[in-house]
Formats: sequence, C-alpha cells, structure tokens
Amino acid sequence: MAAVVGPEEVRRRQQRPLEMEEEEAVAGGTGHSEETLQLNLGDLDLTSEEFILDEVDIHIQANLEDELVQEALKTGVDLRQYSKQVELELQQIENASIKDYIKEGKNIASLHTQITACDAVLERMEAMLSSFQSDLSSISCEIQTLQEQSVAMNVRLRNRQAVRGRLSQLVDELVVPNVMISTILEMPVTEQGFLEQLHELNNKINAVKEQAFRETLACADVADILDKLKAKAVAKIREFILQKIYSFRKPMTNYQIPQNALLKYRFFYQFLLGHERSVAKEVRDEYLETMSKIYLSYFKSYTSRLMKVQYEEVAEKDDLMGVEDTAKKDILSCGGSGPSLRNRNTIFTLGNRGSVIGGAELEGPIIVPHSAQKSDVRYPFESLFRSQHYALLDNSCREYLFLCDFFLMTGNPALDLFNAVMGKTLAMFLKHMDAYVSDCYDSIAVFLCIHIVLRFKAIMAKRNVPAIDKYWDTLLELLWPRFEHILELNIQSIQNTDPQKLGFLDTRPHYITRRYAEFSSAIVSINQTFPHDRTLTLLEQLQAEVENFVLRVAAEFSSRKEQLIFLINNYDMMLGVLMERAVEESKEVEGFQQLLNARTQEFIEELLAPGFGGMIAFVKEAEALAERGQLERLRGEEARVTQLVRGFAGTWKAAVESLSQDVMRSFTNFKNGTTIIQ
Repeated sequence: MAAVVGPEEVRRRQQRPLEMEEEEAVAGGTGHSEETLQLNLGDLDLTSEEFILDEVDIHIQANLEDELVQEALKTGVDLRQYSKQVELELQQIENASIKDYIKEGKNIASLHTQITACDAVLERMEAMLSSFQSDLSSISCEIQTLQEQSVAMNVRLRNRQAVRGRLSQLVDELVVPNVMISTILEMPVTEQGFLEQLHELNNKINAVKEQAFRETLACADVADILDKLKAKAVAKIREFILQKIYSFRKPMTNYQIPQNALLKYRFFYQFLLGHERSVAKEVRDEYLETMSKIYLSYFKSYTSRLMKVQYEEVAEKDDLMGVEDTAKKDILSCGGSGPSLRNRNTIFTLGNRGSVIGGAELEGPIIVPHSAQKSDVRYPFESLFRSQHYALLDNSCREYLFLCDFFLMTGNPALDLFNAVMGKTLAMFLKHMDAYVSDCYDSIAVFLCIHIVLRFKAIMAKRNVPAIDKYWDTLLELLWPRFEHILELNIQSIQNTDPQKLGFLDTRPHYITRRYAEFSSAIVSINQTFPHDRTLTLLEQLQAEVENFVLRVAAEFSSRKEQLIFLINNYDMMLGVLMERAVEESKEVEGFQQLLNARTQEFIEELLAPGFGGMIAFVKEAEALAERGQLERLRGEEARVTQLVRGFAGTWKAAVESLSQDVMRSFTNFKNGTTIIQ
C-alpha cells in the first residue's frame, strides 16, 4: 500500500541514513567527519543539483492515484493529519529498528568480520580455481598432443609389424637350417625325419624361385646350398625307388608289398617331378617296363597252367543238336542220368555250371592250378575263364589305382600309363581267347563267358576303374559272334536232319527235342539277368526249327494217333524242362503250352472216337441244331438216341478201362497221362 510523502518526510528520510551510519560508526569504534557524512547522502542529498523537483510531482501524482488515497479523499479525511499520524508511526518503527540494530551491533560486527574472512577465503579459492582452469587448459592441449602422438605411433607400429611379418616369412623361407643340411645328407630316406625335411626343402626351393622372380637379392646367398641339397636328395630318392623296383624282379616275390612301401613315399616322386623331370621319367619308365614284364610273365604262366586242368573231353564241331545220336553224343548230350561234371564238360545241359556267375563264386578265390592237379580236379572252360579274368580284374584295379596315386595321374594320362604296364598282357589274353574261341563249339560255355564279362565290367564300373573297359568290349566282340555262330550251326543241323535217316522211331520224346529243351532253358535262365535281343531272336529261330522238326518226325508215323502221342510226349517234355528251370513266363513256355493243349484236345477226340464216336457225333449235331433253333428235327432222332444210349450203357465201363490202359502205355509222363484220362 503506497503512502503520501510530503516535503518534510523527504527531508527526514534523507537524514535517516546519516544517523544510522553514525550509530554504526559508534558501534564499530570509528568516527567520521561531517563532510564524509554529507558525501554519503547520495541521491537523497537535496542540495544536489541532480535532484529534480519534477520527480517529486510525479511521485505525488502517482500516490494520488493510489486506491487508498482516493478512498481517503472521497471520505473527506484530512491528509495532513493522516500524514502526521503515518509519520509518527514510521518514527516509532524507525526508533525500534535502531534499537534492534544497536542491540545486535556485536553480532553484526562479528558477521562483518566473518564475511570479510569468507571474502578472503573465496578470493584464494578463486585464485586456485583460476590456476586449476589454466592447468586444465594446458593438460587438454597435452592430451590432444599425446593422442596425436599415439595415433602416429600406432600407425608406425602396424607398419613395422607388417614389415616384420613379411621379413620374418622371407627370412624363414630363405634361411637353410643346419638340421636340414645334416638330415638330407646323412639320414636314410626311409626315416620320417628325412621325409619332413624333404618337404621343407621343397618349400624353400619353390620360395626361392618365387623370390628370384621378384628380383630379391638375398636369393643368391642360398641358391647354391639349395641346389646342392636338391641334387643330393634326388640322388638318394632315385636310388631308393630303383631298388624297390628291382626287388619286383626277384622270383616268387609278392610285388604288392614293395608297391605298398612305395605308396608311403609317394612324395618322393612328386619331388622328382617338380625338380628333376629327367630322373622322374627314368624312374617311371623303369617301373612301367618292369611291371609290364612281370604281369606278362605271371599271366602267361598262369593261363598255360590253368588250361591243363580243363576237362579233357570238350565239344567238337560235330556235337550239334541235329547230329545223329551215337554213343559218344548220347553221353555228351547228358540226359537225365549222364555222368557228373567231375570229369568232363557238358554241351546242352546247364546243370550246376550256372553257379559260375553267382555272387559267391563269381568273386570267389581264383583256381590254383597245381593244387587242382594234385587233387585231380577238372573244370569247364567258363570256370577257368572266370578265374583268369578275375585275377586280371583284381590286379588291374590295384595297378590302376597305384599308378594314379603314385605317379599323380588322372584321366587319359593314367590310362596311357596303365596300357604301358598291362598292354602286352591284355594282347596276350586276346590272342589266347581268339585262338580258343575260334575252335570252341560249347555254346553254353561261350554264353557263360559273355555274362562273366558283363558282370566283371559292372564290378569295375562300381569301383570307378575304367582301365580295361576297351578290353571287355573287344572280348565281347569275340564272344558274341562265336556264340551266334554256334547257335546258327545248331539251327542248321536241325534243318538238315532227315527223319527217315534217324532209324527206328517210337512215340517217346526224341533226344533232339531233349537237347533243345535243356539248351533253351539254360540260355533263357542265363539271359534273364542281362537280356540280349540277338539272343532272343536266335532262340526264336531255334524254337521254330525244333517245332518243324517235331512235325516232320511225327509225319513218319502211319496213324494219326501215334503222331499225336509223339507230339504230346515231346511238347510235354520240353515244357516240363523249361518250367523246371524257373522260366515259366518265357515265350518258349507259352508257345509249347498252346501246342500241347491243342494236340491233347485232338488226341482225346481221336481216342474217344472208336468207343464213343457215335454219341460224340450226335452231341455235336444236336448242339448245332439247337443253336439254329431246329428242335423239331431233334425229336425225330429219338430212335437213334435210344440205340446210342443202350450201346453206351453196355460198353462204357470196358471202353474206359481200355482207354486208361492205352493212355498210360502211350505217355512217358504219368502226370500228363493222368490229366488226359481225366
């Protein structure tokens, strides 16, 4: 709330600071002159020229605008009286305040002293903080300088480390340690330490070559010592490998043992190939020549000794299906009760010869000729062929893998190396097979050899060894035409067979049809695993000729009944043999089954005609009339029917008995005869 201020109040207020300063001076024990007190009046000094009375008017005008003043004016209060009252109250308050100040003078003096001391402390702290600020500024500059120095040092460190790494690698590659020199010069090549130092020497030689290409001057310092060490290592390796190769030539040596030893040191040849190609070629050529002679000698000797345990009796050019059945050929044709396979070969019967392409025997142990001779054991040609070529397969796989591994070859170069080793042996095999096959007439043996080759070829493909694929193909080109030629000879022999020159004929199965049945079942059962269209075509031709032959022989019988009996017996025999060999679904079985059914039906009608011919004829006529709807004509045949029924009732038992005896006498197969009777 603002109060009205008059001129007297202004003068009083100007005097109050002076009085207070005097009291403070008295309390503080210090005195001031009147002149000093007047100087301290400041803006309240009325004698000052700067005091402007206009300002007083402004304050008065401002006070008159106050709400309380305006309210006092409205109520008619005497302002002078009110001013005196206010002035009196202010005087009282001022006196009370002065007393309080005087009362608290000591405390104020003490506070002044403390403030002065605090100012001194704060001044010192300000000085210290200013010093700290200055120090921090200098430290910040030093930190920045250190950071720049650290970055620069870090860059220099990385550069030096990179240089050190490269220099260290270069020094390690170029320096030849004493242990390498002593090991290469003195240690045997079979020691592991020599092999390790040889690897190190190889790396150093390659590194020096690379650095020399970059024109590194330090290479000249070690080139001489490395060349000497390389020459010494090459000489020792050459001597070691040649000694191993020469050890192959010793009689009765198992060359697989030194071969395995060489594989342990395959790096020797790699070292020679990389640093001394002339020596590597010398070593390789020596190995190829030595192994070529060893394989040729081994397989030539084995083949000749193997052929000595073959059956003495083999098929000849006259041993064909259509050739007359003399005593010798009857033995060789091997019917149901011929001699066993223990002492001779067979021609038309498979027997147990098919086991040679079975899983157990196909990859079984090879035949040892001298053991077989001591035991007086003989073998068919296909068994000798399997043993001979399984030995070839096994050795070829091992040799091819060795050549690829030791001489670091793959693809066509590896095949060229293999042909250099085994070429003469394979040529000898082909020459031997050509000579034997050209005079062979045992078609089953040839066909079994074909399937042995097909299986061996599959085995080598499974082993991923293509070394003798061309040999297998060439061998098949020898065997297939020969098999087809023998089959054509048999077909021709049946075509040329004259039934009138066969001598006495009876209604039992003919030996030629038995030969065919045994042979056809053998070929079909073998051919099931690896079908060949040419084989099936030839078998169809053979079957057609046999069917024609059976018809030609049947025509030699005077009565139709005997002809049918002969045909049924032969068809039944051939069908039984074919089905016995587990070829029920073949075309041969289907064809003979149809022929047998047709001839059996015809024979039954032929057999029933004498005793029951009238009734059979009447039944057929009646069925025909019934189909045409001519039932009236059937009623006119009552007398004929009565006569036929009476005749049948009187003779059917004796006729059936006679038929049964006749059938059982006519057919060699009891089961077939029983079926016909039923």
